[in-house]
Amino acid sequence: MFKKFQALATTAPFTRVHAVRLRFPFKMAATMKKGVAAEDVNVTFEDQQKINKFARNTNRMSELKDEIEAKKKSLQNLEDASDDIMMCEDDAMLIPYQIGDVFISHSQEETQEMLEAAKETLQDEIKALEGRVSSIQEVLGDLKVQLYAKFGNNINLEAEES
Repeated sequence: MFKKFQALATTAPFTRVHAVRLRFPFKMAATMKKGVAAEDVNVTFEDQQKINKFARNTNRMSELKDEIEAKKKSLQNLEDASDDIMMCEDDAMLIPYQIGDVFISHSQEETQEMLEAAKETLQDEIKALEGRVSSIQEVLGDLKVQLYAKFGNNINLEAEES
């Protein structure tokens, strides 16, 4: 790592941006663009804190979006189960409903009520998660404005598609 640092220092104009790049060679949401900077930009401690906050919030937003997708799949499964129960012709048939690791048999009406309650709970959880995502997006928007104002084209805050 030191040889890489030494070689870069001797072959190109060296700025603090390059030092940050060498200390943090892994990919993150906020990365410095490759190549020699057109202007000498100093990265202050506050700037580094903003970059780190941007990366943390980007990761958290990604996790929340994954959680929302999982809850939407569960909600769709509950809706499918509810539709299947409505299509059942035998009203006296007991339907197993999973609670934790155990299946408990209930009447068709009781099972339908339990499914509706579970769907409402999931919908509320999805709304809460979407609210958190929107608040994180506001924070990210503010940080983008601040960081692009200081670093211009020397920083890339756009999400990488994988």
